[in-house]
Amino acid sequence: MVRWLIPVEETRENAGKICGGKASVLGALYREGLTVPAGVCICTAAYETYLDRTGLRGRILLEFSRKTFEEMRWEELWDISEKIKHMFIRTPFPGEMEKELEEGLASYFGRKAVAVRSSAPGEDSAKTSFAGVHASYVNIHGARAILQHLRLVWASLWSDAALLYRKEMGLDILSSAMAVLVQEMVEGRVSGVAFGKNPDNESEAVIEAVYGLNKGLVDGTVEPDRWTLFRQTGNIKNYIPAEREKAVFAVKEGTELKALPEIFQKNPPLTHAEILEIFKLARRTEKLLGDPQDIEWTFRGPTLYILQARPITTFQDRDEKRRWYLSLRRSFENLKGLRKTIEEKYVPAMQAEARELEREKIERLSDSALAGEIERRAEIYRKWYDIYWEEFIPFAHGARLFGKVYNETVNPEDPYEFTDLLSGTEMLSLERNRKLEEISEKLRKSPELMKVIEEHIKADETVPGKENMDEIGIGHEGETGPADTKGIELEEKPEIESEQKAVNELEEEIDLFISRYGGSYSESPGTKKGIYRLLFEIALYPPIHVSAENKSNNRIQHLKEKFLTGFEGKNKQCAAELLDLGRASYRLRDDDNIYLGKIEAELKRVFYEGRKRVIERGSGGVRLPEDQVFYTREFAAELTKTLRDPSYSPEWKKFLQKPKPLREKVKPRQLLGNPSGRGVSEGVARVILKETDIFNLKAGEILVCDAIDPNMTFIVPLCSAIVERRGGMLIHGAIIAREYGIPCITGVPDATELIKSGDYLSVDGYLGIVTVLKRRE
Repeated sequence: MVRWLIPVEETRENAGKICGGKASVLGALYREGLTVPAGVCICTAAYETYLDRTGLRGRILLEFSRKTFEEMRWEELWDISEKIKHMFIRTPFPGEMEKELEEGLASYFGRKAVAVRSSAPGEDSAKTSFAGVHASYVNIHGARAILQHLRLVWASLWSDAALLYRKEMGLDILSSAMAVLVQEMVEGRVSGVAFGKNPDNESEAVIEAVYGLNKGLVDGTVEPDRWTLFRQTGNIKNYIPAEREKAVFAVKEGTELKALPEIFQKNPPLTHAEILEIFKLARRTEKLLGDPQDIEWTFRGPTLYILQARPITTFQDRDEKRRWYLSLRRSFENLKGLRKTIEEKYVPAMQAEARELEREKIERLSDSALAGEIERRAEIYRKWYDIYWEEFIPFAHGARLFGKVYNETVNPEDPYEFTDLLSGTEMLSLERNRKLEEISEKLRKSPELMKVIEEHIKADETVPGKENMDEIGIGHEGETGPADTKGIELEEKPEIESEQKAVNELEEEIDLFISRYGGSYSESPGTKKGIYRLLFEIALYPPIHVSAENKSNNRIQHLKEKFLTGFEGKNKQCAAELLDLGRASYRLRDDDNIYLGKIEAELKRVFYEGRKRVIERGSGGVRLPEDQVFYTREFAAELTKTLRDPSYSPEWKKFLQKPKPLREKVKPRQLLGNPSGRGVSEGVARVILKETDIFNLKAGEILVCDAIDPNMTFIVPLCSAIVERRGGMLIHGAIIAREYGIPCITGVPDATELIKSGDYLSVDGYLGIVTVLKRRE
């Protein structure tokens, strides 16, 4: 019979494949006389048995068959990770296995508080650290609770961070396994980490310490005191004190961040003698294990315990993209501060700057002044773009954090049920869509106005070469400038003066709409014409979809109560705060792009003005580049040089993007993606390849695109379904689809290449399957 539980003192250094790196190292240190908390390793055989007996192994393989791992984006990794982790939460142990593990753990620990830590093969080794990647839980009581957290630690093997790390290190993801270390809880008065060798300076060692448990230091919620020591002598070279306002302590269940008593706030957590003792421990572990170590330690009374040791690896974060992605994982306290900064500082400042730019009359500027304005606005846009990525994007983790806590607390059948609780919040895109519907309702009530708009749209569509003229900024009848600036004009006859007045009022309302809600598309040629077409379509075919804010609040209230009942006392208040934070994060995930889009639109405005003037001079018949290259510094430099120097001949050709090769021979019948919006629908595909394509959407069509930008979500109520190449439950298309109850599938590989406008599709938002029922003629 396979042995599932092995005491720490019996683990050997060569037992890494069975007990994992952490348990094996602690076993070796225990036998050398170091003080290690008593514990037991649940070996990898238990993990493998659980996967096989429950059928989880096959279900995990099925999830990874939807898309190759190399093609998955960050959002898709989080989605698949959350789904697999949820499988562990929802899948109980087979009866005999549960009984054997429970009895064994009860005999070792009884009701003692324990820590449940990951100990995966390869973890804490010289080649693969896995530091901070897998889960650990402290202050767990009783065998049943240990088993519950055992599954959570197993599940962390499939976290997005762990998947990224394995990909970076070239490890086989599907063959990974997990051992788990269960140790008696040592409630230290002071805890910390020590580096036997400073990764940045080989002549130094480093010690960091906090009051209470190490959890606060590891997750970044508590700032540590930091000592730098001479590595050869242990003498203190430098000391940086911390603020010492709070610390993490064990409570009845779990841990809590508490304010420190005043006496602790005034005094460093370690004495000089204790610093020297920790330094000696670090050097001793280095001698025993052969390499400088990064160790975790704690003092309980006068006794110094070593909690774990791993070799110091300086190359483990070599992948900058992974490092950036992991930086998005923020603590609750960090997210609360970030929210305050965004809502009170950045959003008002961004809105104010957009309004200031909008008021400027760029048409009156000289060519040289316009060139300077292009450079100025490019810098403004770059400033806000950087803030968006450094501040706004990390705040999106608030919705993810809420989802993680919700799933672990409620254990719902649907791993994405938490998004229903987050939905129904007031988002700018929903407000914008309501406004469009209001304008369309006016058209419905005025057949005369509808007829005028229809004739105008038809006339516009019959102009020879219309699309090409929009692209280069030539209006009707050879006039220069974007074709959407002309407006609708009726013949000057007294009998239609009232109609002209209605048309003028409509045009003013649309101008206000673009000013209030217009995103990056709002300055593109053809935008106003496109909005007229869209309004006409909405007026003819009122959307059948209603946003979640207009639906019954009963389900949302039910989910809220279900979530909060899992907490008591102060924890319930924290849970309510987390829900509020999650909703703010969910809302801003959509709104922030609209705010940034306003700045982007103002940048486009000067580009289009510059482009118009260059065309007026004559560009030698060379077509100017597409919109998407406008933001490159190289193109801005060419445009500004051309405006400042009439004799300068720009090389526009080098900015033109080569078209992607067609894949006409590949005609799959079914495509797989991630189910991101419940429901089933059929309809004609409308593939969006560039901004202005959105205005060609007809009511009831299935929107197929790379990804829905918040600046284009006003077309969503007309769709019968959404298919996106990019993936994720928390990307904009999925969010807005759920708000309207529209079937949505994300992460469909090569969707915009394999599906053509006019194909007749079936979209199953429950299973994530797109079926091409009929190819276009």
